[in-house]
Amino acid sequence: MTTLQQMIDDFAYLEDWEDRYRYVIELGKALPDLPEAEKTAENKVKGCASQVWLSTRVHEGADPVIDFSGDSDAHIVRGLVAIVLAAYSGKHASEIVKLDAIDLFSQIGLIEHLSAQRANGLRSMIQRIREEAARHLVASATS
Repeated sequence: MTTLQQMIDDFAYLEDWEDRYRYVIELGKALPDLPEAEKTAENKVKGCASQVWLSTRVHEGADPVIDFSGDSDAHIVRGLVAIVLAAYSGKHASEIVKLDAIDLFSQIGLIEHLSAQRANGLRSMIQRIREEAARHLVASATS
């Protein structure tokens, strides 16, 4: 999968929205498929117009590393999932709760080009990831 820094660098070279849109779709095509067994109601992100699933794997520790995987049934949204996963997956819970990827989407020039529905879905994904990280920080602190 493409690293977050590589994505940021690639977006910096793409000046028009159509090229950025195509790149987001390419990122989605490169995203590994989420196994059907993980496309459950529990993993489904509420607040997204398209179907979006996020699966979580938490490593042990006081500030656990959390790995996320995800998928969507819509090409552009699948690309947005890929960017969100690059921003959050594989990081410590404390880093995840501090990072607001909406700022990242603004930085790379995508947020202003998303429909209101897609922007709300993106916020729902980010909120879910950050809440999950916060839960695991609290759980490890009380254990």
